[in-house]
Amino acid sequence: MSIFGVDPWWVVAIKVLLVFVILVLLTLFTIYAERRVVARMQQRIGPNRTGPAGTLQSLMDGVKLAFKEEIIPTNAHRAVYWIAPVISAVAAFMTFAVIPFGPVVDFAGYLTPLQLTDFPVSVLYVLAVASVGIYGLVLAGWSSGSTYSLLGGLRSTAQVISYEIAMGLSFVAVFLYAGSMSTSQIVDAQTSLWYAVLLAPSFLIYLISMVGETNRAPFDLPEAEGELVGGFHTEYSSLKFALFFLAEYINMVTVSALATTLFLGGWRAPWPISLWEGANEGYWPVLWFFLKVCLLLFIFIWLRGTLPRLRYDQFMHFGWKVLIPVALAWIVLIAIARGLRGEVQLSATQTVLLVGVPLGLLLLALFVRDWRGDQRPKREPEEFALDESLADGTNPPVDDERLVGAINLWAGVKRDS
Repeated sequence: MSIFGVDPWWVVAIKVLLVFVILVLLTLFTIYAERRVVARMQQRIGPNRTGPAGTLQSLMDGVKLAFKEEIIPTNAHRAVYWIAPVISAVAAFMTFAVIPFGPVVDFAGYLTPLQLTDFPVSVLYVLAVASVGIYGLVLAGWSSGSTYSLLGGLRSTAQVISYEIAMGLSFVAVFLYAGSMSTSQIVDAQTSLWYAVLLAPSFLIYLISMVGETNRAPFDLPEAEGELVGGFHTEYSSLKFALFFLAEYINMVTVSALATTLFLGGWRAPWPISLWEGANEGYWPVLWFFLKVCLLLFIFIWLRGTLPRLRYDQFMHFGWKVLIPVALAWIVLIAIARGLRGEVQLSATQTVLLVGVPLGLLLLALFVRDWRGDQRPKREPEEFALDESLADGTNPPVDDERLVGAINLWAGVKRDS
């Protein structure tokens, strides 16, 4: 940690500028790649007019948004309406400050790490900044003065908070094995084995959570066109809408970079490239890092072009009743395994069996429970015969089941006629 905070001011300024440029360029690349890949999956051509093979289409879309007319609702709270997209965009940029791109290199005569900064709790900093970004969503929905925007903001906030809990729980196993919350030290702890292999359930939980965290398909419920028009940013246009659009794609890059750092060895070369002695030296690790990030971005695009949108209740049920309980059980098993390995000296295989078998049984039990719930026989409507009125002309006492039966009988007669 002593190598951080000693760079000259101009080196820090260059790093900040590089982080900003890289995020903007990756956003343009991701938008173009998404449109081309989804077009290929759907047997379409995709953007192919602006620039060579349509590569400048994303840039032209940004220019178009900048020059579009801005319409502000009359009922909007002007100050909050203006600041909400700025909060989302700034929070998306700030998260990348603790992501390591590579090892210590010689830059213009100075030894400096390819990372803007780092500190002992840098992963918690990422979660804290992501929590601040949520304010941009809920404030945008509230300040627009529209019922649809308010509902979209509330749904977005509930979704992001729910899956952020599961995301945070998936980090705990990494902290237990790495013995640190520093991103650079977590990368150093994966020299021999990536945590995506050693802590596969945590990696799987994180992959699902990062899709829900970024409001991407099949979890893009707040942007369901048939229900809420456009979600929390329904009333936004021009550059303010562009900021929300930019924040969404930068968040995709950020969660992909965080997954690379915590589970895929960070900037370290994959096997068999790691057999080359110079693979993890100099500026080569930057290439391995961004290849892993691009692979995860492709998974985002693949899911968008493959899976249909879920119902909101299914999505929240999966987050609260499946992901979070499994993550908590996995943390307990990992803690027990770490304690036993220190006392009983278990091998890696024995540790995996000790932890993996109970977790597999837990997942199987959850699956069987949901399957039995789906297979539960539907209750057939009971046959009902209308009773004649009482002899004295008074009405019979109201019975709920008989009333439902009468309604069903009337509906069946009406349908047959």
